Amino acid sequence: MKILCNNNMNFREFDMDDMDNMRDTRDMRDMKDMKDTRDMRDMKDMRNMNMQQRDSLMLEIMKYQFATLDSALFLNTHPNDPVALIRHHEYSTRLMQLKDEFSKKFGPLDSYTPDASGTWRYIDSPWPWE
Repeated sequence: MKILCNNNMNFREFDMDDMDNMRDTRDMRDMKDMKDTRDMRDMKDMRNMNMQQRDSLMLEIMKYQFATLDSALFLNTHPNDPVALIRHHEYSTRLMQLKDEFSKKFGPLDSYTPDASGTWRYIDSPWPWE
């Protein structure tokens, strides 16, 4: 079926089949946009989950840093305490494991940590104020 269509004050013949094809194309484009939006949302969710894992691991590192420093300060005044020596060794060993895990997953913690990736990734991680 053909109709007359006003296109900028110029009447032209317009085929309804063409309109159906245009609608199908628009629907396909809308579906693609919806898929792109869904993909972007999935990527954002993954990034958020990755940041949550990063923050959780960073919190564990901070806890063990505090415990290691606190036990070292205690050992300054009680150098022969066997329990404190054992705990300090446990805390510092676990701290090294956590730092190693963090640097493997997210890059180096500081600029003093060697990076085995072959690139300088320290600047890629979020800055403290981010």
